[in-house]
Amino acid sequence: MPPAHCGMTSYAHKTGQCTITISSMRDIVLVAHNLRSTHNVGSLLRTAEGMGVSKVILSGYTPHPQRVHDRRLPHEVAKLEKQINKSALGAQDMLNWEYHHNLSPVLAKLKKDGFVVAAVEQADDAKELPSYHPPEKIVLIVGREVEGIEPEILALCDVTLEIPMFGKKESFNVVQAAAMTLYHCRFTI
Repeated sequence: MPPAHCGMTSYAHKTGQCTITISSMRDIVLVAHNLRSTHNVGSLLRTAEGMGVSKVILSGYTPHPQRVHDRRLPHEVAKLEKQINKSALGAQDMLNWEYHHNLSPVLAKLKKDGFVVAAVEQADDAKELPSYHPPEKIVLIVGREVEGIEPEILALCDVTLEIPMFGKKESFNVVQAAAMTLYHCRFTI
């Protein structure tokens, strides 16, 4: 039996740590749209793998690892693979990921499959992340490192989530924002 402070649906007796059973886990898809940094992509892949994300979608001009039938030049792929792996540390080989140049049809299909699409972005109409109760099937979109998610992508989202800031900086790094949002969506009961 899990300790009272655990608040989860199961307990790992070997480690004494709280865990969530696979059957009770939310289905979370992470989308990284139009990121520039290979290090951010690698870090996102590693974070997604650690948080049990079911799929990562890299889209737009986001750099991505090699894929089957990759049309990019071999030296270009090798360079990007090396840079992504510096922070991914092999996570790209452990999780389900896809690359799509055009995100709109991908989001339409996910919505048809019952997912709620949520942008992680600062906006006037955004809901604060701590008060948001995520659905069982959710897509989280993070966007450009400086400019954020484009208006045409925001228009395709069902909800916008904002992480409250308490310091002087105006925003978090895209990987830290994704990590906080993934953690909230994974462990909010």
